[in-house]
Amino acid sequence: MIRISSSIVQDEFLGLESMVVKSLNPNTVGIAGKVVHETRNTFTISQNGEHKVLVKDTSVFSFIMTDGTVVEIDGKTIMGRPEDRIKKRLRRLW
Repeated sequence: MIRISSSIVQDEFLGLESMVVKSLNPNTVGIAGKVVHETRNTFTISQNGEHKVLVKDTSVFSFIMTDGTVVEIDGKTIMGRPEDRIKKRLRRLW
């Protein structure tokens, strides 16, 4: 089930299961794990005890939300620090 809402880009991603679905860097496609850290431009995902730093701008991520829904989000739409992204006014991108 896919939930589409403009407020989803304002959600907190720490602790969510995530996977890189598409990326300009083919080596990062398929990396999956729990989001353990987020900066303005990157996510750090823990995969089998290893931390992988992934660039948001060049990737499309799939997240399993806390209610169990699966969402695909282009990293360009979630650029910015998490605390600033929550306050940001959003344009509809789709």
